[in-house]
Amino acid sequence: MPGTTKPAILLPAPVLPSAMEALDGQFTVYRLWENPAREALACVRGMAASTLAGPVGAGLFDQLPALEIVANFGVGYDNIDVAAAAARGIVVTNTPGVLDEEVADLTLGLLLATLRRLPQADAFVRAGHWEAGGFPLSPSLRGRQIGILGLGGIGKAIARRLEGFGVDIAYHGRTRQPGVAYRWHPTPVALAQACDVLIAIVPGGQATRHLVDGEVLAALGPQGVLINVARGSVVDEAALIEALQRGDILAAGLDVFEREPHVPQALRAMDNVVLLPHLGSASELTRRAMGALMVENLVRWFATGTPVTPVTPVAETPFG
Repeated sequence: MPGTTKPAILLPAPVLPSAMEALDGQFTVYRLWENPAREALACVRGMAASTLAGPVGAGLFDQLPALEIVANFGVGYDNIDVAAAAARGIVVTNTPGVLDEEVADLTLGLLLATLRRLPQADAFVRAGHWEAGGFPLSPSLRGRQIGILGLGGIGKAIARRLEGFGVDIAYHGRTRQPGVAYRWHPTPVALAQACDVLIAIVPGGQATRHLVDGEVLAALGPQGVLINVARGSVVDEAALIEALQRGDILAAGLDVFEREPHVPQALRAMDNVVLLPHLGSASELTRRAMGALMVENLVRWFATGTPVTPVTPVAETPFG
């Protein structure tokens, strides 16, 4: 636009207020929900995306002929068509690292809540049932074999915490990782057969869609527990409901779902399932750090041509 000195940035949907304030300070920001003029879109060189914006792909890219970079708010970027971006020479970035510890903390909390039935015990006390007798005994973490599906940065942070609980840990990823002491299993089914707690922490997208299916759940066994802190698409939700209803597995702790924010009534009705509204990185501290990294990727791109945490098609592999 004539007279504009700051690079033009598009916001398809609102992001964290602190990030929006930082963007406004560094860029000329057009908010898609305010229906900016076609001329404004034509000069947009960057985008600050998030899962709240829905899919970001070829249709939107075609409206932004000057677009150079899409900075995603989140470590996952399955909301962005990376191949379509690469075909147009558009760089995509994400926010890895800054949320690893927070998500790992949440995962351990969800695991303990699921095994020891903490939400159910809280409801038991609130309903006044304790006065009539004690809460039933729960399963335990003691003696369990833990399988981590996807040993990337967050998976490793989860494993480090689990070491303190004195449990055996194994994992599955594309390949055996050098320097990792945990046992590696070549397939998700093999991992599930070897453990009785399966923690899914892989990226979303077609490469991992329904990676945890009926076969994996059957291999986990009747004392098995599934914890999903990855993406809802990673688990075949219909197969999970069926496995829980039949007693093929013992319980599940779910932070993510296939059609968020919709959660099937069948899951909501089950007493052996703990449900969270996608809280993995949802603390004020961590979300601010994610927003700052998203903004820094844009700032560095326009200042140096080199963002902090780029994603490339080469890196678009199933999981670590």
